Amino acid sequence: MTKIPEEDRNIIEKAIYLPMVLIILNRDLSVVEKSPFKLKKPYVDLIEETMKSIQRELAEVKQYMKINNLKVLETNRDDAFTMYMFLYKGYEEHHNYFNPRIRNKVQELMGVYFSKKHSSRRE
Repeated sequence: MTKIPEEDRNIIEKAIYLPMVLIILNRDLSVVEKSPFKLKKPYVDLIEETMKSIQRELAEVKQYMKINNLKVLETNRDDAFTMYMFLYKGYEEHHNYFNPRIRNKVQELMGVYFSKKHSSRRE
């Protein structure tokens, strides 16, 4: 049983997932920049704007975690699972995440951020 409230756990999980989204978008940006697309700018702009939005949210997450004495550390990784240690106001908890679940969540977040950018452009 976890002592961490759901809201704080969601923040901690964002601290896990958002840096992964940034890594993937950064790689994708370099692929797009090197690609033979005739019109690269719209793709580059979309990725860069998305990255800026994620970086702002990640800064808010880090600030919240610092204020509320929350930390997350990756302690172990193998082919199937990644273990994280959550430090929550003096309590220590270990959580195993199934790697395909992490990948799916990161993919889902990318879709959410791209959708936000797409909908904000139409307004």
